[in-house]
Amino acid sequence: MRQPYPSLYQVNTRVTLASLSRTLGRDATLDDFPDAELDRLAGLGFDWIWFLGVWQTGPWGRRISRSNAGWRHEFRELLVDFDETDVCGSCFAVQRYDVHSDFGGNAALARLRQRIQTRGMRLLLDFVPNHTAPDHPWVEEHPEYYVPGTVEELANEPRNYTRIETSRGPLVLAYGRDPYFDGWPDTLQLNYADPAMRQALLSELKKISGMCDGVRCDMAMLVLPDVFERTWGLRPEPFWPTAIMEVKAQHPGFLFMAEVYWDLEWTLQQQGFDYTYDKRLYDRLIEGHAQPVRDHFRADLDYQQRSARFLENHDEPRAASAFSPNQHRAAAALTFLCPGLRFIHQGQMEGYTRRIPVHLSRGPAEPCDIELRAFYERLLRAAGRVEARQGAWQLLDCAPAWEGNWTSSCFVCFLWQMPGGNPLLVAVNFAPNQSQCLVRLPLSETTGKTARLTDLLGPEVYYRDMEGLTSQGLYLDLPPWGYNAFELSSKADS
Repeated sequence: MRQPYPSLYQVNTRVTLASLSRTLGRDATLDDFPDAELDRLAGLGFDWIWFLGVWQTGPWGRRISRSNAGWRHEFRELLVDFDETDVCGSCFAVQRYDVHSDFGGNAALARLRQRIQTRGMRLLLDFVPNHTAPDHPWVEEHPEYYVPGTVEELANEPRNYTRIETSRGPLVLAYGRDPYFDGWPDTLQLNYADPAMRQALLSELKKISGMCDGVRCDMAMLVLPDVFERTWGLRPEPFWPTAIMEVKAQHPGFLFMAEVYWDLEWTLQQQGFDYTYDKRLYDRLIEGHAQPVRDHFRADLDYQQRSARFLENHDEPRAASAFSPNQHRAAAALTFLCPGLRFIHQGQMEGYTRRIPVHLSRGPAEPCDIELRAFYERLLRAAGRVEARQGAWQLLDCAPAWEGNWTSSCFVCFLWQMPGGNPLLVAVNFAPNQSQCLVRLPLSETTGKTARLTDLLGPEVYYRDMEGLTSQGLYLDLPPWGYNAFELSSKADS
């Protein structure tokens, strides 16, 4: 049975295989991804592994990545010993939806998928719907699949258009982009107003769906009709409802996760996505104020349980650099113990601070934060409890511990319950000051019982009268950015 609230681990495939190559003294493929690491991830309770960037890329994207002055500056800032060979080109400049020949091809992926599934996990891969690499075969075979430009547009907007030489002569085509930024110069924009292109892309998606168990769709909102029309002045038919329906008809358990921004998450959920990025929660956690976070959790549960919660990914700054150490832990307790898909990025648990651009196959060596990793291991064990996987979730109100004590507004508290299980109370003081509150717990069958509150994230153990927890409430007094995840077990008073 698929878990209602699964956990996902993102692997940077290129960086991982390049590191393995240096260790092995030869070129590593997906066959070399260690069984021991798969065992570790399965043991931590992950349901999904996302291998970022397995698809074939070409020399064009690599050449552009190496020649772009802004990107090169970023590379040199990250790697003091930067070398041209570190630049592999963006994994989102896809030349072909076959596994990169350097990684062992499609056969190696099939073997990796089998190893993943043997351990009870599933494989997630990328799908890039908005654009392709400039050396994709369609540029030569079907240039009509791309958004065309004019000589005048090329002259006026060189950051959004480029000249491409083909056997049919030169063409001006648009770079892939979103409506708020300049184009990505290592990509070309697909034209969703062309029905044949949409059908061809759907065929590619169906091919991918036979190679993995789910896809993370890059910048999925860019192909929505309203967004595409605003960007290009062309009005396409909707792509996602039909595409998702047809893929799931062939593979009923197939998962679709959307990278999406601009408050379009619900729109894409309505079009069939199983999960959508929850960037809004991330932004509110970064801001560091409890009330917006608490208000975010007041959203309809149907929306929340289809949200992908994260503190970092390959696009965002590392959590260990974006948050102070204590705020990081408080934010993680909220992010990975609330409803939705729990999404952790490679290096996050180790406290790495340097984000690696997708153009590179190497990052800087960083020490592991042993204490942070131990915290994440405790957190994942708590998130893996059956109550937090299959139970009913409820946001709780926090009352002042005494008249005039405003710090109760600094708390975010919620409760997981299910028949036959022990309730799980998550309480976080999401503030840089010590705070107190009273939180009433909606528990049943409390008369004559004593509750044992065992913190799953720390050493604390308390005993409280259960009836008092429902009437007066549990008194909490937490330090700045303090957190608890209490398992509530009970016994009849003697």
